[in-house]
Amino acid sequence: MRSFRRLTIWTLVAVYVLILVGGIVRSTGSGMGCPDWPRCFGNWVPPSSVNELPENYKEEYAAYRHEKNKKFARYLSLMGMDETAEAILNDKSILVEADFNPVKTWIEYGNRIVGVTIGFLIIAVFINSLKFRKVFPSLTWAAFATLMLVIFQGWIGSFVVSTNLTPWTVTVHMLLAFVIIALLAYLIDETSDSEKINSPIGKWWLFTCIAVLLVQTLLGTQLREAVDVAALKFTRDNWLAETGDVFVKHRSFSWIVLILHIGLIVNLKKTRGLKAFPLTLILLILGTILTGVGLAYLSMPAVLQPVHLLLATVTFGMQFLLLLKLKRKEKALGA
Repeated sequence: MRSFRRLTIWTLVAVYVLILVGGIVRSTGSGMGCPDWPRCFGNWVPPSSVNELPENYKEEYAAYRHEKNKKFARYLSLMGMDETAEAILNDKSILVEADFNPVKTWIEYGNRIVGVTIGFLIIAVFINSLKFRKVFPSLTWAAFATLMLVIFQGWIGSFVVSTNLTPWTVTVHMLLAFVIIALLAYLIDETSDSEKINSPIGKWWLFTCIAVLLVQTLLGTQLREAVDVAALKFTRDNWLAETGDVFVKHRSFSWIVLILHIGLIVNLKKTRGLKAFPLTLILLILGTILTGVGLAYLSMPAVLQPVHLLLATVTFGMQFLLLLKLKRKEKALGA
């Protein structure tokens, strides 16, 4: 059980590394460094020079992505999302192919290598969970759900590329990462031999903190989308000013996140058995807010964007682990 838990912890760490790398891809504009998926310019090892590509590579890969988008549109239509499907097929900007940039290509390729590594780790977690299928079936089912979700995440990732990083597909891709984090946190908590926690804090307060963090994250993705649009027309210094009230909402909502978490942490300080949870949570929240301030007042430096996202996702993981620990105590009291 302990070796299984260690494997799961390392897998969760790898997921956070992928989120950081994904943030670097996003902040450097490297998302289309490889126009196809899972290979990169038709190869498992990407080219280092445009001379390695055919002269008509832009037309070739635009046609490739158009065919893939037709399949995606059919799937969306089957789910009743006809308008979204039509928008993808009729948006010609989706098929605009960027000039080859070796640095961006290798950044995106590194992102894919990390993703494949996580895929193998998730497979290892599932295989190891099979030994507990009779005595602890919930572990096996959670590991299986994680594996299926990672496969689905890879499938969605292929359409993120084919649609040229259409904003809503990027958002779905990120939200799926939150679910994967939650499942891995569940596996880590269920295999923990720590003592049960007796806390006076109401679980609805913690639920509220998790909910507002998710809302703030969604507002952040909307802001990121607005920044991407502004970046096409304006200089970096004017990006946030051109996002309208999206930035104001994201900035204002951060105060709600901070106030609720201060109340949460004050209560956690009264709880025995949580060890470093209160200090870690407040440092994560403050780090997330400070990096957000840096993004706002330092003209969106690329180095802060992935750190800002990483801190937010680690905060969610800590919140969810805490929720599981409190629920475990409730079950113990009920028994």
